[in-house]
Amino acid sequence: MVKTGTGVGNGARIKAAARKYVFSDKKFYTSMLTIAMPIVLQNFIGSSLNMVDTVMIGQVGEDQIAAVGIANQYFLLFVLFILGIHSGCGVFISQFWGKGDRHNIRKVLLTGLITSVALSVLFMIPALFYSKGVITIFNNEPSVVSEGSAYLKIVCASYIFTALSFGYGFASRSIGNALMPMAASIAGLVSNAVLNYILIFGKLGAPAMGVRGAAIATVIARAVETLIMMAYIYASGKNVLAVRLSESKGINRDFVIKVFKTVIPVVLNESSWALGFVAYSVAYGRIGANAITAVQICNTVQNMFTVALFGLAGAAAVMVGHKIGEGNEEEGKIYAWRFIILSLVGGLAAGGLLAASSPLILSFFKVSAGVYESALWILYMTSVIMVARCFNIITIVGILRGAGDARFAFIAEGITMWFVGVPLSFIGACVLKLPVHYVVALVTVEEVVKSIIVLIRLFSNKWVKNVVNEFAGIM
Repeated sequence: MVKTGTGVGNGARIKAAARKYVFSDKKFYTSMLTIAMPIVLQNFIGSSLNMVDTVMIGQVGEDQIAAVGIANQYFLLFVLFILGIHSGCGVFISQFWGKGDRHNIRKVLLTGLITSVALSVLFMIPALFYSKGVITIFNNEPSVVSEGSAYLKIVCASYIFTALSFGYGFASRSIGNALMPMAASIAGLVSNAVLNYILIFGKLGAPAMGVRGAAIATVIARAVETLIMMAYIYASGKNVLAVRLSESKGINRDFVIKVFKTVIPVVLNESSWALGFVAYSVAYGRIGANAITAVQICNTVQNMFTVALFGLAGAAAVMVGHKIGEGNEEEGKIYAWRFIILSLVGGLAAGGLLAASSPLILSFFKVSAGVYESALWILYMTSVIMVARCFNIITIVGILRGAGDARFAFIAEGITMWFVGVPLSFIGACVLKLPVHYVVALVTVEEVVKSIIVLIRLFSNKWVKNVVNEFAGIM
């Protein structure tokens, strides 16, 4: 009888928890879908077109895939610095929006835009004048260096547009408007795909330019995306995000210091991840060009299966941030656990679908049997670890940042990548001399360790931090 009562009691508690964290509050799901779905659609189209781009380049040759993939590692390093700046600013913009402080939203956005544009110029200099040196860091095969250098010299012109589009896009999502950046990005992505087809293969009277054509298409597409966003924001003159350079006079030293106390950990988080990813690429590159090609293909495919999770992460950052900015911390915690449950369900679904569809997807790539086999094994391994990966994305990119706990997110990401993932990649590639798919399997241990660290933090309840309260009295 006691056991039965205990079972009934446990069942009732489980049902109560399910109602509290999963099935109640229609407003939560309405807000989540309003913010997440445009991001998901934008990312899905972006990942699909990136895969199309990779397939197009693959028709030219495997060296061209490797060259563009390596050149894009440099861009990834740049873009993750930019993501760090604007994600960090987004923490403040979300909480200021919850608080109703439009004045400080504009100041934070302008601070982020000025910083990111300056950084884009710094990244353009090596790309323009030392492009071969940049490519040689990853691979020293002459054909790959030549093609990658040509691509990098052209595509670096898109960096300033990237800094601006990311700034306005993140800020728009942080105030709950995810539709505008979605529409602008889709226009840019479609432009990129169409121009790739024309310029890579020489269609409609254009010369066949190979990787150079792909680079020109990317520059034009980024310009289209940025101009659409700015036209929307500045058309009425009443949009809170329509900041002007003259407003920088109102940004004082104390304001910048307080913003960068949160922005810097996010930048370090993103840059640490980027440098770690670069280190992985260096390790894979030591295995050979075929290894780089297999990993490049798999990265493109994997992105298609995590787009929904990044949409949920974006919604989590905004919605948790709004609640904490309002001063409603308990509801913010409930929101966080709902997103965690959704991440676990999404991870299981994405992993199963990836495993089932991998052979079909890889059949579209014109690659050698060795590259195909390695890529297939990498995708199977990725499907197994997808639950942990999705949990980490939602928690670190969404919940912890939105709650203002950027410092811990950086520590968790940095420790696991640099003390687990990176050493294992070089041990596997350079010491044990394993095939690339076994090296990737070693690297996935990082995701498991990271999940454990992050879960302990969540249960501690030390991750809720109202960062906008620090701005009281600063104008």
